[in-house]
Amino acid sequence: MQHLTGFAPLAAQYDGFILDLWGVIHDGVRPYPGAVDCLARLRAAGKPAVLLSNAPRRAHVAQEAMRAMGIGDALYAGIMTSGEATHRLLRDRPDIWSRELGERVYHLGPARDRNVIEALPLTRVDRPQDASFVLNTGPDDNGDPTDITDWEDVLAACRSAGLPMLCANPDLEVIRGGTRVICAGALTRRYEAMGGQARWIGKPDSAIYTPVLDMLGLARERVLAVGDALRTDIAGAASVGLAACWVLGGIHGAELGGDPARIEAAARHAGLAPLAAVPAFVW
Repeated sequence: MQHLTGFAPLAAQYDGFILDLWGVIHDGVRPYPGAVDCLARLRAAGKPAVLLSNAPRRAHVAQEAMRAMGIGDALYAGIMTSGEATHRLLRDRPDIWSRELGERVYHLGPARDRNVIEALPLTRVDRPQDASFVLNTGPDDNGDPTDITDWEDVLAACRSAGLPMLCANPDLEVIRGGTRVICAGALTRRYEAMGGQARWIGKPDSAIYTPVLDMLGLARERVLAVGDALRTDIAGAASVGLAACWVLGGIHGAELGGDPARIEAAARHAGLAPLAAVPAFVW
């Protein structure tokens, strides 16, 4: 594994990039220092970047949030989110599992994520017992987003109703404005531990990379994936044969502390071999 101080050497080696959002470009509140500059330098060099996020919201909604942070559309070539992929799954119903979900959805998550089911022939219900499936976009605004025990009752109600769960964000946790908060993935993992059935949409599932690679239109050996989470970003890249750069300033920052030996041990423990590690997405 290469231990680099900036992204410039990697930018010279590859023709296109798949970039994670949360933990690489921004922290959910503001861009990381140097990240917008790094995007601008890639664009100036004619190196297209496509953003791939496990955000449980439509791509256009994630894009609007970036505009509000000062991350302009011209800085990247495309965007895909797990929320967008979930919307398409519910729209197209491409397999037996999705077709059997039915049309009555209980949404576990904040109202701001309901764009995932906008313009779809679904009926949103207020109680798990009235639903045919549960859409999980993460903790809503009625509990502590740092404590999974606040969600035990609603998960138990969904399990009692026998609802299949559609997880629109496989992340277990993220750092939002300096605070570690749980995501839909943590609730889904707990639901499965209760015996519930779930389907995860997003990284590290290889399916989420298909539309992204189509946007880039490049041979895989010329594409580098960049992310901060071993379990999703780096494992996802490996699942589709992409080289990966591990950004250390995101979800793993506190535990690894920039120590090369600990960084390499963590990757080996996960059975992963990122090409390089950088402290942040800076040039």
